[in-house]
Amino acid sequence: MKNIFFTVLTIFCVTHLVNAQKKPNVIIIYTDDQATLDVNILGAKDLVTPHMDQLMLSGTTFTQFYASPVCSPSRASLLTGKNPQRAGVPGNAGQDLSRESGLPPSEYTMAEMFKENGYNTYLIGKWHLGYQPEMRPNQQGFEYSFGHLVGCIDNYSHFYYWGGDNNYVGGPNRHDLYRNNKEVFLDGEYFPDLMVQEAKQVIEKKSENPFFIFFAMNTPHYPYQGYAKWIKYYREKGVKHPRDLYAAFLSTQDEKIGELIGLLEVNNLREETIIIFQSDNGHSTETRAYHGGGYTGPYRGAKQCLFEGGIRVPAAISWPGKIPSNQFRDQLSVNVDWMPTLIELCGFKTDTQDMDGKSLMPIINNGKAPSNHEQGYCWEFNRRGEATWVARKGKWKLYANPYDTSRRDYTYNEKFVLFDLENDPGESINLYDKEPQVVAELKALYKKWKSKH
Repeated sequence: MKNIFFTVLTIFCVTHLVNAQKKPNVIIIYTDDQATLDVNILGAKDLVTPHMDQLMLSGTTFTQFYASPVCSPSRASLLTGKNPQRAGVPGNAGQDLSRESGLPPSEYTMAEMFKENGYNTYLIGKWHLGYQPEMRPNQQGFEYSFGHLVGCIDNYSHFYYWGGDNNYVGGPNRHDLYRNNKEVFLDGEYFPDLMVQEAKQVIEKKSENPFFIFFAMNTPHYPYQGYAKWIKYYREKGVKHPRDLYAAFLSTQDEKIGELIGLLEVNNLREETIIIFQSDNGHSTETRAYHGGGYTGPYRGAKQCLFEGGIRVPAAISWPGKIPSNQFRDQLSVNVDWMPTLIELCGFKTDTQDMDGKSLMPIINNGKAPSNHEQGYCWEFNRRGEATWVARKGKWKLYANPYDTSRRDYTYNEKFVLFDLENDPGESINLYDKEPQVVAELKALYKKWKSKH
């Protein structure tokens, strides 16, 4: 009897030790064109976003977090820990099979990193890092992929309807839904629902290996196709067009995030799972988005520009019991920092020397820790053949060839604008002529950055 007791005890202890030593699961929820402040706790008081609020409050939220101004460069930075230029994706990936346009296969991705460390790796949702066969998710470290390859789709027909010509494989009017490189047809099924169904299969699989899911949502990117109940809700509340449609899609997104987290909870995996939440860039003011709908508060700019509203995004990380909850951090942080952060949290030995980011854990654990980017940071974006760039250090931001997609009253025509973001978060006062020393320092910062890119 005693031997049986000790055998059972030994098995229990070994099993408990194995479980305790198991690497955490990781889910990155990457939303699409969600504006700087469009979560209730960040200031958008007209929204219903309980699940995003709860997720962000369950961990550490970053109030000065940055990405690229459009989809593909943002995703490239996330998955490589590098600036978009160094990752080889300075602008949106195209769909033209006659030329390479996307994340080069030679780049080392986050998915490849997780795979090497014993994880099952999944891409669920939007890819937009290359349409060519060698650039697709299954060739970039994801063992399983489901979703669309180009920038957006209709959520019911799964067709890409916007832009392009006969030279572009991706559109217009072309079906774009794939599972592991094979085209699949699921006519009439709502894409956000399909994403949750795919995640459900992963979470309930109960593999011995931990999982990494890049849950790349296509919400609230146009076309605005939220649930009818939310469209009705916001219209009855008197929310003006186009924010009513944008908000309805955002609250639908919130429901899907709640369902995803609910799957973790019912399978007793929430405390074993790191969740990163971030928007890829600012909200759209394109014609197809009815020229807006997003909320940026005092911040000027939107998607496709380097004013704050184009690159400053909602972001948070949550891991119950391991990462402080109900915490806010204002240090300048960038999405290139996520990969080194996960390397530290998961205990990987991956070399970070070639990355532009650094682990956010010192900041997460200490609200007074310095920014990872005290020496400055630069962004560059080519708009219609003209290079625009920003050099940022501390409170100072120098913007070359500025343009504003947020349709605010005043549009800058100057070659350079300099802003003090601490005292002028709305970027309304150009101090370029009053701070020559700061201007010279930031121009030198950009020149040095450019020489490496």
